Order: sequence, then structure tokens, then C-alpha cells
Amino acid sequence: MGGMHGFGPVAPETDEPVFHHRWEGRVHALNLSSPTRGNIDAGRHRIERLPPADYLRMSYYEKWLARVELLLLEGGFVTAQELTTGRADPAAPKSTPVRPASQVTSALTGPYSYVRESDAPAFAVGDRVRALNLNPTGHTRLPRYVRGRVGVIERLHGAHVWPDAHAHGLGEDPHHLYGVAFSARELWGPDAPVRDSVRLDLWEPYLERA
Repeated sequence: MGGMHGFGPVAPETDEPVFHHRWEGRVHALNLSSPTRGNIDAGRHRIERLPPADYLRMSYYEKWLARVELLLLEGGFVTAQELTTGRADPAAPKSTPVRPASQVTSALTGPYSYVRESDAPAFAVGDRVRALNLNPTGHTRLPRYVRGRVGVIERLHGAHVWPDAHAHGLGEDPHHLYGVAFSARELWGPDAPVRDSVRLDLWEPYLERA
């Protein structure tokens, strides 16, 4: 998990259902229909803010439920009392109107993109780059196991919203996004199979020329 050892093997479930329990589907629907939808980076950061013991204990959709509750609470869409009781407080101010049923389908299926315009990219396909050894206190999409490691740019994805700013309400601050290939031995040492590699999409502020 996150490049760390000791969490056991990945055991895919044969014929795994979309949802194991009905409540998981409801949590999925809550996240998609929430007025906080539209900033996936903020949502990911709320999951990262869970206490470590809770993060390791919770299932996938338990994390999703904790995320949407925190987003709604911090966004002023619900009160702590409403979350605790599960009942709307008639006296609480409402910061968003109820979405009518006629708008649900368009709201959930309408396309949106994080692709943006920006200056020319600093790197090209074939360039060797090193992932910076950054340790930010907030949200980032730069995995710990790749920091300080050297890879090769394979793709240019254009400029995209930068999650490190977007997750914290600091605007979109778009930067170029690159597909970078790292050999397994570069990441995990000489015992890794020579044929293996890892490919990551990394934003320009994470990289320097190697």
C-alpha cells in the first residue's frame, strides 16, 4: 500500500460484485450527488486526514462515507447535529437548494475535465527526470516510494489542475502532467525483477532534470 511492505498480498476476488452491501451503493450515490462533488482532490485530502488507525481499519466505502460527511460539514451544507441524528434541522440555514429529481441524471452523467491551458512543457518524451524528494504537509499526488528516483518521460498529457493547490482551496494552478516510467530496480533495488517497471503520471513541479 503506497509502496510500503507488510500489508499482505493482493487477493483479487473472483466474480466480485460491484457492491458487497446495499449501503455501499448508497454511499457511492451520496458522493456523486453531493454539492461538494467537483473537487476530487479535496475529497482525497479528507480521506488522508483520517486518524491512521481509522484509515487502516475502515473499508473502502467507509472511507468514502467519512469523506463526504467531512466535506458537507466543512462546506456548511449540514450541521454536526444533523450528521449525528440523521435528521434535518429546520432551524439550520441551508446553503444549497434541494436538487429536483429531473436534474439528477444530467448532474451525475455530465462530463467535466481537469485539462487546462498552460505554458509550454519543460520536458519532452525521452527526457530523464528525477522525482523531487518532497515531504509536503498537505495533499500531494507524488508517492513516497518514487521520491528521489530517476525515470524517463514517455508521454505528455498536457496541462491539468494541480492537486496540491486544488485540494486546499488555492485555485486550480494548472501544470503540465507527464507519464514517467521507472524501472523496478530503480525503485526497490537489485532484488527487483529486471523486466518490471512502474509508470506514473506526475506533475511538472514534482520533477527535475536528471
